[in-house]
Amino acid sequence: MKPTILFCGYREWAVKIYDFINDEFKEKLDLKLVRSAEELKETIISLKPDLIFFVGWSWIVEKEVVNKFKCICLHPSPLPKYRGGSPLQHQIIDGEKESAVTLFIMDENVDKGPIVRQESFSLEGDLKDIFERIIEKGKLGISSIINSFLDGKNIEEVPQDKNKATYYKRRNPEQSEIKPEDFNKYDAEEIYNKIRALQDPYPNAFVVCKDNTKLYIQKAKIEKEK
Repeated sequence: MKPTILFCGYREWAVKIYDFINDEFKEKLDLKLVRSAEELKETIISLKPDLIFFVGWSWIVEKEVVNKFKCICLHPSPLPKYRGGSPLQHQIIDGEKESAVTLFIMDENVDKGPIVRQESFSLEGDLKDIFERIIEKGKLGISSIINSFLDGKNIEEVPQDKNKATYYKRRNPEQSEIKPEDFNKYDAEEIYNKIRALQDPYPNAFVVCKDNTKLYIQKAKIEKEK
């Protein structure tokens, strides 16, 4: 009987990683894509997976699941930095130039488990380009972990340095507003970073105009005076 692996993810970029992994390992594994917390609960009961990957997952995973099964999460930040919600947007808005795809063993705490793989990538350019980099790093990292699993090798786990940890909350749509006073408070690059961090599929940056109408800004560029 082939080992069973659950792949939990519903975002477009996460499903692209799943499609690659499924094509790569379909002869060696039984892979199942799970798109919601409700589906996860039902599937675990029926399949009892050997390994579970969480990629682009928004729901808190119950402690009974992480204690009973080997669960590995993909987090788009150089953990232990940028733990918590909306890590990609926060990094871009903060002006970070480089990030990392981190794969770590999940435990009862949020984003605190030991790291098994971490690969850096650039945060330059539009969000769609950044997602493509995350997809490529995710493919390589998850493939490597699965190959080690199939070969019966122990996956090296490196504890996170809690002294270097930073935490962020999940952003809400109201935080996408660019206010008139922001143009005096922030320079062009800072506002540009906010706009590109909030490109689709996230709640786009917007300006409130006359009669409470909203102007959404999906793309911008900056030029420095010579």
